[in-house]
Amino acid sequence: MIALSLAEIAAVVGGQTHDIPDTSVQVTGPVVRDSREVVPGTLFVAFVGERVDGHDFAAQVVEAGAVAVLASRPVGVPAIVVDDVQEALGALARHVVERLGATLVALTGSAGKTSTKDLIAQVLGGKAPTVFTPGSLNNEIGLPLTALSATEETKFLVLEMGARGIGHIRYLAGLTPPRVGLVLNVGSAHIGEFGGREQIAQAKGELVESLPSAADGGAAILNADDPLVRAMASRTKAKVVLFGESAEADVRAENVRLTDSGQPSFRLHTPSGASDVTMRLYGEHHVSNALAAAAVAHELGMSATEIATALSGAGTLSRWRMEVTERPDGVTIVNDAYNANPESMRAALRALVAMGKGRRTWAVLGKMAELGDEALAEHDAVGRLAVRLNVSKLVAVGGIEASWLQLGAYNEGSWGEESVHVSDAQAAIDLLRKQLRPGDVVLVKASRSVGLERVAQTLAEAGTEGEVAAR
Repeated sequence: MIALSLAEIAAVVGGQTHDIPDTSVQVTGPVVRDSREVVPGTLFVAFVGERVDGHDFAAQVVEAGAVAVLASRPVGVPAIVVDDVQEALGALARHVVERLGATLVALTGSAGKTSTKDLIAQVLGGKAPTVFTPGSLNNEIGLPLTALSATEETKFLVLEMGARGIGHIRYLAGLTPPRVGLVLNVGSAHIGEFGGREQIAQAKGELVESLPSAADGGAAILNADDPLVRAMASRTKAKVVLFGESAEADVRAENVRLTDSGQPSFRLHTPSGASDVTMRLYGEHHVSNALAAAAVAHELGMSATEIATALSGAGTLSRWRMEVTERPDGVTIVNDAYNANPESMRAALRALVAMGKGRRTWAVLGKMAELGDEALAEHDAVGRLAVRLNVSKLVAVGGIEASWLQLGAYNEGSWGEESVHVSDAQAAIDLLRKQLRPGDVVLVKASRSVGLERVAQTLAEAGTEGEVAAR
């Protein structure tokens, strides 16, 4: 964070100082909520959670070098006490962002947010110092903490914004007002909470409504291939830039194909020129993510050649998102177990098939959460798609949702041992240990709550242990 005195911070957040001998002392380190991340100069934010109360760590973090604690009650060590810690954190983030003068890019969407955010960060990072959301810390706590990690040297601040309901993105955009806003897509993620795709579109569109006008430099980057996103052009006064494979897109892809290993290659077209891209990432769905990143970068002054070079060199920054491990015995493990929704499931299955040409493919799939009344139909559809794509083996892991996956595959014509339903991650591991052969490709994917990353991690480590027979 930029250096601020405790007196300045107290004034910004409307707090009272307690047990602080000298309020001119500055916070020169990061702002954190995890006591394990404290370093000298830190401001520690004490949240009260369901299991842990951050106030209980106050003495420990000050001993470790924290300058003070942002708290909701006195804690016996230097503290700024406020009525609402979350509101205070947001106010501090807003203050720091306004002081910085960095260009703030915000993005949202039903699928692909984190992968696209990572691409944008890598492309812009080659141009100037860039700070971006780590992982998926995209809520009312994670977003301001990310913003507060920026320094005077930061030129670009890239923030992922998630939403669980109407008004959430409006709130986040108020904390960290973006100049460039990107909406990727409107899908089925969290449809059970929102009630329908139109409501999701309403929530996601709050981002473009928050942007400054075109005259003031605002730019709304919208997916030309998604009708609900494209319609958001009427909800903003910002300049509208379209990306996609549509001929009407300002930033578009032509001659899209996959390499033999399943990596996308295409000709990138921008208003200022064209250049070829071959990505290191896996799956055709990354073309849309790359175009979104390219549109943002072009709007911020990068040339087509610079963008294409950066996209071709970009890798995976966040864990468990199409994370590929090539084992010594020839088995390929694709760990995409961080999260899942119907759109990302379909994209991952298609990527599996592209990667597995001429090889035996396994889809180890689990529950997609928060689908509400659509849960049965969506799980059934994913099971059916696995069969239509000729995935060799489907392993459905977990409870009722997994049984729906397996039933969909069965009803689509998956017979015998082509699909199986197992109870949990350990059962999936036991099955795969017995049946994997050299050359097999295994996709592991489910919502985060299922914990299937353990399957992927265990299998990724198994190739050196002699567990796979050379058949």
